[in-house]
Amino acid sequence: MKLLMLRSIWSGAPHLIGHDRIEQTVKAGFDGLEGPIPRAAAQRRQLRKQLDESGLVYIAEATTGTDAEAETWWIPQRDRTIEDHLDDLRWSVEHAAEMGAMFVSTMCGYDGWSWQQNIEFFGKALEIERDAKISIGFETHRSRSLFNPWITRDLLLEFPAMKLTCDFSHWCVVCERLIDTEWDILALCAQRTLHVHCRVGYAQHAQVPDPRAPEYMQALVAHERWWDLIWQHQAQQQMNVTTMTPEFLDDGYMQTLPYTQKPVADVWEITCWMAQRQRQRFAQTYNRVLAVDR
Repeated sequence: MKLLMLRSIWSGAPHLIGHDRIEQTVKAGFDGLEGPIPRAAAQRRQLRKQLDESGLVYIAEATTGTDAEAETWWIPQRDRTIEDHLDDLRWSVEHAAEMGAMFVSTMCGYDGWSWQQNIEFFGKALEIERDAKISIGFETHRSRSLFNPWITRDLLLEFPAMKLTCDFSHWCVVCERLIDTEWDILALCAQRTLHVHCRVGYAQHAQVPDPRAPEYMQALVAHERWWDLIWQHQAQQQMNVTTMTPEFLDDGYMQTLPYTQKPVADVWEITCWMAQRQRQRFAQTYNRVLAVDR
């Protein structure tokens, strides 16, 4: 099994775009890029060309039911219908092949939906996946349908074909604790994991200020325990490739000092540190040289 480490377009140096972002990604040793598919055809062609020329893999990120013009554009809008969410997902899935994406990872659904609404949405979303013949990882994310372990468990049991993008940092803050208490659910999620966002959360926030700090060692080790469980199940399933994105972010995720709004740590530095740490841990476990053959 090979580990591919991807960089989120939201992680570090947000002012960098286009070629500069690609160059930074390659220079830092990442194997690929994760982010939304550009809406404009010319921008899609340009990004695909940059990815191909740089030898980077790509994971397409789909965000459903949102208002692109809103300041909090990633938050699902209450008035968006199930069909609105499906249309957003469908658009990304339909353009994923054009971008050469490995698969689609999506923040989807709405945390206020009823059980029946979730059943309708995920049933139809899995039909989209089957028809398009490209995999979808449904992300465990606050404000979304998979915002806590228990609804996620129930939907996984309802839909045996459903796969996850696991970002357990969200569940830590939703549940206000590290989630070892839900080990049976973690094991079920591990069996269905397509992709991992390796951010570290804790009881009061979805992102620790700095995972290198000793006061957050317990949270870091707990998350690594959960990621190890995923790797173990993927190895048992004889997966050839596993993917991971250290999705550390500014924009409210990184704590700042009062008045000055100065970040308490460097997001890009942390992102690169986490990528290197998880590569080393994976290599020690699976005794493989982990890099994309270029």
